[in-house]
Amino acid sequence: MENEIHSTLVNQNSRSPPPDSQRPKGGWRSIKYILGNETFEKLASMSLIANMTVYLRTKYNMDGILLVNVVSIWGGSSSLTAIPGALLSDTYLGRFRTLLYGSIASFLGMGIMTLTASIPELRPPDCTGAQCPQPEGWQLSILYAGLALLAIGSGGIRPCNIAFGADQFDTTTPKGKSQLESFFNWWYFSFTVALVVALTAVVYIQTNVSWILGFAIPTGCFFLSIVVFLIGYHTYIIKNPQGSVFVDMAKVITASCRKRKVTLGQASGNSLYDPPLTQSETESQTTKLPHTNRFRCLDKAAVIVDSSELDDYGRAKNGWSLCSLLQVEQLKLLVAMFPVWITGIFCFLAMDQQNTIGILQAIQTNKRFGSFNVPPGWMGLISMLTLSTWIFFYERGFVPLSQKMTGKKIRLTMRQRITIGILMAILSLLVAGFVERKRRLSALQHGSFESPISILVLVPQFSFSGLTEGFAAVTVMEFLTTQLPESMRTVSGAVFFLSLSISSYINSALVNIIHGLTKKYAKAPWLGGTDLNKDTLDYFYFTIAALEVVNLLYFNFFACRFVSSNAIGKKESQSEEESQNKESAYEHA
Repeated sequence: MENEIHSTLVNQNSRSPPPDSQRPKGGWRSIKYILGNETFEKLASMSLIANMTVYLRTKYNMDGILLVNVVSIWGGSSSLTAIPGALLSDTYLGRFRTLLYGSIASFLGMGIMTLTASIPELRPPDCTGAQCPQPEGWQLSILYAGLALLAIGSGGIRPCNIAFGADQFDTTTPKGKSQLESFFNWWYFSFTVALVVALTAVVYIQTNVSWILGFAIPTGCFFLSIVVFLIGYHTYIIKNPQGSVFVDMAKVITASCRKRKVTLGQASGNSLYDPPLTQSETESQTTKLPHTNRFRCLDKAAVIVDSSELDDYGRAKNGWSLCSLLQVEQLKLLVAMFPVWITGIFCFLAMDQQNTIGILQAIQTNKRFGSFNVPPGWMGLISMLTLSTWIFFYERGFVPLSQKMTGKKIRLTMRQRITIGILMAILSLLVAGFVERKRRLSALQHGSFESPISILVLVPQFSFSGLTEGFAAVTVMEFLTTQLPESMRTVSGAVFFLSLSISSYINSALVNIIHGLTKKYAKAPWLGGTDLNKDTLDYFYFTIAALEVVNLLYFNFFACRFVSSNAIGKKESQSEEESQNKESAYEHA
């Protein structure tokens, strides 16, 4: 009897779960911590981004020019730092440490922003009538330090958050691929929840309750994101840095420049360096790319001029003098996307106007509904809701209906969606210009700073901006992702963030140039100062709309030739005529 009891206890112990340290790492066990970190981080960052324009105008008394410069340069830098962040992650730090350091930098930056709201001496005095004291240099230095830390933090978080989550699954198995798809769905769900909370509750608290509490909440969220992230440390699959594609591209450019006098072709007698894939390349799901004849000047980087360039195993001795055909073709893929990428930059330029100047318009409208005061930062919700509504209608309405009517799914092509997106950008800017003209005239007639016209009059321009994002921005992101192999997904994300950065810098430059010219030669400056009623902002909107018309012509007469509906790795093939047209377009590069 004792032996039976002992045997039963042994069997029960053998079926008990293994100690936590022996459980396999990765999978959903680690994803809950990553999603928790992502939710708190996004709630914090989006609540600041959505209301930064209002904070700088109301608490720092910034005029239109300085305000747009600060917001645009900060936004551009937050996107630009994603590239060195990706480089450091892939080459030296790894994704876990890059995410951790980025979160800490963001927490410190948000802490400084909270201090600026808490300590009145860190800001200029409030406006008294028409007199608005400007911030001192040292006050701006503290503000810029906080914004700089936030930008550095974004550089560590943006390129790594999704990628680190994807590292937790074995995508070589059907189960791992299915889990990864589910992870993306949950990632976007957590992002949406955080975005809605940030744009509603937190923005309302900042505007109508207290800026101190409104900034303390995201500071606490950043702290919680770090705590949750560290709690899950023992569950993570942490991969070592495998090297960066960006470094490989720099090697190709350097090697091709060094060998610029080398002759290509069979007559030269030189062969091209095309070694088999290394073990690390195979593990990162890198695949061979076919050799193409476009951008042939880059092929010089793979020319074996002398056998001394190879070691005893047939490998290149110096990667900065001799590159593989794979490295060359990867760079060619990126260069081939450049024309469409330019179109995307100018689409983002149109969207930037609503995030800065559009919010300034909202500040000088009638925001009251009975006893309720609508926060100007809520206008960003209009764009988000319009974007979400369109995507839902397209996926659940247009596509199924087309399948029911024709027997096959009909989707808008990339060219059609980008073209429609540019048209929406033009409409957004034109509507914004005419609305601003009406708002300003109404304010001048009543002799008031705020126009009696309701803030709802701005809904159409923000709606068109949301459709610009839904058609053009989403499609450009899809283009950048699908035209590159899976091993270069990090590059596509970095290039997308780079386009956001460049559009912000262009916006800042245009504002300064137009302000300087109109202040000198026009009867009244088109923008600038702390009162839009003294400007002619409608002319500025019409000028940006004219640039979008040029962008529309550029895309449809040139860049559209570089758009292909065929993603890398798909079995669909272009017609021979289309391929020849593309080859001829690239031939003289």
